[in-house]
Amino acid sequence: MKILMVSIFAPHFFNWAEQLKGSGHEIYWLDLYDSNTKVEKIDFINQIIGWRYRWNHPGRYFLKKNASQFTDIINRLNERDFEKVLERKVKEIEPDIIHSFVIYLGGEYVLPVIEKYPKIKWIVSSWGSDLYYYRNKKPYLEGIQRVLQKADYLFTDCKRDHQIALDNGFNGKFLGAFPGGGGFDFRKTDPFMESFSERGLILIKGYQGLHGKCIEVLQAIEGLKDKLKLYKIVIFGNGEEVEAYVQKSEVKSWQNLELVGKIPPEEVMRLMGKAKIYIGNSTSDGMPNTLLEAIVMGAFPVQSNPGGVTAELIEDGFNGSLIENAQDISKIKRTIIKTISGEINIFKGVSYNLQEIKPRLERELIRQKVIEQYQLIEDQNTQV
Repeated sequence: MKILMVSIFAPHFFNWAEQLKGSGHEIYWLDLYDSNTKVEKIDFINQIIGWRYRWNHPGRYFLKKNASQFTDIINRLNERDFEKVLERKVKEIEPDIIHSFVIYLGGEYVLPVIEKYPKIKWIVSSWGSDLYYYRNKKPYLEGIQRVLQKADYLFTDCKRDHQIALDNGFNGKFLGAFPGGGGFDFRKTDPFMESFSERGLILIKGYQGLHGKCIEVLQAIEGLKDKLKLYKIVIFGNGEEVEAYVQKSEVKSWQNLELVGKIPPEEVMRLMGKAKIYIGNSTSDGMPNTLLEAIVMGAFPVQSNPGGVTAELIEDGFNGSLIENAQDISKIKRTIIKTISGEINIFKGVSYNLQEIKPRLERELIRQKVIEQYQLIEDQNTQV
């Protein structure tokens, strides 16, 4: 079966696509915004890159930085139209399936071509806040609904988003809720795990922005210096906004607090393997990937629960603590106190996660289930 995948340049996509290595399918990837970079991780896929610009004129980056208006004029002449490029590739490849990732971005760009070639089956994958957040934004919602009404198949990363898709016109076949980047290779990650009794680290996701709310967590732990003095506190993934807040906050003087900024995925897993408690807080998300990382690495998760998605895996006060309002600082503080005070048997919760949830997130297990879904589509197409 020929599969044409359309996605932004993203590690999440590469991890997903890698699952199809050796599956027997002929796979192509059209880089949605064209980073013009070949990805070795998915070298078994035919990568369509370098399509965006007709010519790479001298001084392009200088003009972009110093004469943006002039650059806009040049780009209108120089840039190829994505829809025309996609249609040309569809004619060349003659795919059985087009699989687009991210509904409100990728799906909308693919839709006009799908409408011209109705015999091609269309899979859409929802990621993160793709449906949960943008369903409340009217300009985006209209496009999302058009995509969902036309899609033949749907992957999501949580059960919540399947229901949102149904509520907004999806009437195709649901292929399942799977981690957006596939499962975890425990052979690589287990060596990073320390025994729970030796752990003394609280790990905090440092994102602050449209959805990420790390500063609210920092505001919540202010005043808890004595209760947290036996822990080392590490904030990762932080940008300038979080760093600026720390500089004016009382936590700046804490000797046990460290900002490590943006770090590679492997380093995140190393920290998770040392963490007793992980805290992630956002107003919108799909199934948080860092929540899954905390579970498989044996850290007790304290995680926001937008739309009930985290509650699909976490029972509050048992195998994790739920933050029901990512912006309610007093409630976040109470949740943290409850977690570190001994009121919750976090060892028991972590043990449950490792025994009952972690095995379901093993990469080869997820991979086989994903391949089965693609095979199901091929079988259905053969029968038609």
